[in-house]
Amino acid sequence: MTARDRLLALFVVLLWGVNFIAIDFGLQHFPPLFFGGLRFALIAVPTVLFVPRPKVRWRWLVGYGLGFGTLQFAFLFVAMKVGMPTGLASLVLQASAPFTVILGALLLRERLNWLQGLGIAIAVLGMVAIGWNRAQDAALLPVVLTLLGALSWAFGNLCNRKANPENPLHLALWMSIVPPLPMFALSAFVEGPVVGWQAVGTSFTTQAGLYALCGLAYIIVFATVIGSGVWTALMGRNPASSVAPFTLLVPVVGFTSAWLVLNERPDPFELVAGAVVVGGVLLGSIRRGRPVELPEPGPVLTPAR
Repeated sequence: MTARDRLLALFVVLLWGVNFIAIDFGLQHFPPLFFGGLRFALIAVPTVLFVPRPKVRWRWLVGYGLGFGTLQFAFLFVAMKVGMPTGLASLVLQASAPFTVILGALLLRERLNWLQGLGIAIAVLGMVAIGWNRAQDAALLPVVLTLLGALSWAFGNLCNRKANPENPLHLALWMSIVPPLPMFALSAFVEGPVVGWQAVGTSFTTQAGLYALCGLAYIIVFATVIGSGVWTALMGRNPASSVAPFTLLVPVVGFTSAWLVLNERPDPFELVAGAVVVGGVLLGSIRRGRPVELPEPGPVLTPAR
């Protein structure tokens, strides 16, 4: 990677790390499921009008939208609403990496090497340590919900991989047409049919509402359009193995911004466990050594058909 591309990768990491602050602002005013539906609806409308549809099978586009878009953010937003610290959320979502490797081996019969297996084991150990520490304070539920969000992201990754789009950014944008309807439906059932729309009506009349609108604008423009656009360009002109590890810096930005903006004081034990998780994820991203042979598959199972 050139120095310019490294700086661009760090810029995207900064955008994505601060994105968790924007989410927190939005959740201070909007119900979590409605906020997720609103976020994707505002991306979906201009996407359908101005972005060419990627030439992929609908099953993989819908699967990607359900896993990465609908379920990931439903679990994440609810977790943060019920008490998941912003900085810790940015870390626990990194579990999507080992989840993706495991699901790829189980569902797509991809091969694992011994370093990947070791990295997964280390990352899981770190997650268990965080869960155990949270359970001491009876705050385990937000961690579990965030892990479910990471697992949903992993399912979305498999669908993305099966789609194999020529232009990944177009797929990332068109994925946004899937989440609005199920998230609005869930919101109407769980949060009430009018609560979210009432929050929209008061957005311009309260300080929390204005902060929420700023957070929503940041998520759409900076984290999604600019961040994903730059990241896609970097992945297109550099080896994935050179670009992908930069995402491990997202929790660093997440913890730091949550400390500076929200005055969240990270638990030292969770910081150590988080370092273990990040180390395991980094180790699991290395593709070296003899692959572990998996048994011959029967019918291949695919998620979200």
